[in-house]
Amino acid sequence: MRQLHRKSAARHLLTAARQFGILALGTWALVTFDNPLLWIPLAVVQGFTIFNFTVLLHEVVHHAVFERRHALAERMLGFLYAIPSGISASQFTRWHLDHHAELGSDDDDPKRAHLSPKTNARWYKLLYCTPALFPIYFRAARLEASTYPEALRKRIAFERQLSVTAHLAALALLWYFFGFYAALRTSIVPVFFVFPVAFTLNRLGQHYDIDPEDPAKWGTLMRGSWFWDFAFLNSNYHLEHHYFPGVPFYRLPELQRALRPFYDKKQMRWRSYGELVYGWIVENQKPHTNWAAHRPGRREAKDVARHTAGV
Repeated sequence: MRQLHRKSAARHLLTAARQFGILALGTWALVTFDNPLLWIPLAVVQGFTIFNFTVLLHEVVHHAVFERRHALAERMLGFLYAIPSGISASQFTRWHLDHHAELGSDDDDPKRAHLSPKTNARWYKLLYCTPALFPIYFRAARLEASTYPEALRKRIAFERQLSVTAHLAALALLWYFFGFYAALRTSIVPVFFVFPVAFTLNRLGQHYDIDPEDPAKWGTLMRGSWFWDFAFLNSNYHLEHHYFPGVPFYRLPELQRALRPFYDKKQMRWRSYGELVYGWIVENQKPHTNWAAHRPGRREAKDVARHTAGV
């Protein structure tokens, strides 16, 4: 386990360089090509890439970049990663660390208290996959930030203004030099229509299908795959991350393999994103509950079994 906690700044920075390279290449391609068969898949890649800068920021929050802490370098990386996703690094840091500290609480975990849907309706859940995610998220962030010290609130406001200004400036430049449709392909669709889908899908694999009675099962056990490992920069290993927050993202697949005997002993259920989407939308399951216990038909099956046993 100690080996899994080893951090390689070079490996992290190479991954970050790759992500910025994908972002730059995607921007060029989306400006250049207007064939929907080309630009729509490229916009999907671009949207997921933008989302994944929050994963890189997440590594900074947990001091998982350098073997030893470097406050200035981490601060600079935090700013750099927060801007593409349009958020405040300071807000994300406080929000996320509170989430870890208060996991399981309906009131003190900011994700559960302010961001998880309180209306268990399919139409409302689907709003999270649309541009409506942004007012939903910023409302949640504002509610949580109201409890922070004034100095932190001011820093958050400045950082968020900086990130939003950067996005608006990029959009304006693309529109001015290449036209509206290039700006639509390059910025508007990836940010406002793909990013929310990536965000929501990633959230489904965190703490929505859990066993509230067992703290070891307060996260969703996701089956690793080469596709989702790349698409989400290994942030799909969210349960493993909560067990060992200091393990860098590139070692999480190995951590999951090491934990398999524990998962087998605890009889934990492996999940896939397809299964979670089906449970979330089709079965209309509630967040932060045991979906297996509330699956349609399960109660009827129990009643039949009980009746048969009585006979």
